Amino acid sequence: MARGGVAPPRRSLGLTMRKLILVVAAALVFASTDPAAQSHFSARSDLVVLNVAVTNDKGGFISGLPAEAFHVFEESQPQKVSFFAEQDAPATIGLLIDSSGSMMENRDRVVAGITEFAKASHPDDEFLPLVFNEQVSAVLPSPKRFTSDSTELRDALTRSLGARGRTAFHDALAEAIDGVGRGRHERKALVVVSDGGDNASRLTFTEAFEKVLASNVVIYSIAIVDPLALDRNPKALKRLADGTGGLAYQPERLSVVSRAFQTIAHDIRSRYTLAYAPPDAAADGRLRRVRVTVEAPGRSDLKVRTRTAYLPDSSRVVKGSGGAR
Repeated sequence: MARGGVAPPRRSLGLTMRKLILVVAAALVFASTDPAAQSHFSARSDLVVLNVAVTNDKGGFISGLPAEAFHVFEESQPQKVSFFAEQDAPATIGLLIDSSGSMMENRDRVVAGITEFAKASHPDDEFLPLVFNEQVSAVLPSPKRFTSDSTELRDALTRSLGARGRTAFHDALAEAIDGVGRGRHERKALVVVSDGGDNASRLTFTEAFEKVLASNVVIYSIAIVDPLALDRNPKALKRLADGTGGLAYQPERLSVVSRAFQTIAHDIRSRYTLAYAPPDAAADGRLRRVRVTVEAPGRSDLKVRTRTAYLPDSSRVVKGSGGAR
């Protein structure tokens, strides 16, 4: 049983994305010496990595599916999967929390939810807590900034969360993506607690969203909405989650915030990892649409969540002279 009573997936390979890199690197060596294998390699070795959640129609996670059950399409064209694993691997998780407006009255509930979230997460996860109003502030001092200690996380957030200033959500989102990118784990997620509103950013939502799509960070959101706030925008939070394969919540009662955090922790741990070499057409650097389907005998209720698009220039995991298997 995992920390906090959340069980990891039944089938855990214990692989990390660093092992994915080693697997692909070994394949590249093999391809360079085997003419038959070379025909399966493209001129580029960029791999598009997809973290995929599979659930039933009641939201229950489905584990144990084989690689052949998954089908990947880019711009409606089928792609050959080069790597597949079901894994409960550690992650770098950003926590981006709105500290403007009416957050003060919700502070204790949010801090309690995040504390339980940390306890339910993988024991080796690292957390990057950030709060924002007009500016983004790291909750933990430099150069540390990351922690795996739920008590330290709780205490730091309690000291840092307040309700002051305007809201620069788009700018904060872009900075959070950069911060998560500096984490040590290959699997990356960002949990956003906000109403989605913005009245102070330099960046537009479209610009911030493009940065998200270039990062392979899965975004989860919990919209705590003040009905009197004129600039609230929970639809923006949902768009971020839907576009990256995460989950979006808008609790009607604050009492269910902790339950949302628990579900998010389980979702991060219950993922399949797929990777494929993008087609030559992706070399133009434009946004590429991605879709994953799952087919399993006797199952018609399976639902798939993963990112819906990527920007080719930022999807690279391995760089060299070859491509995927």
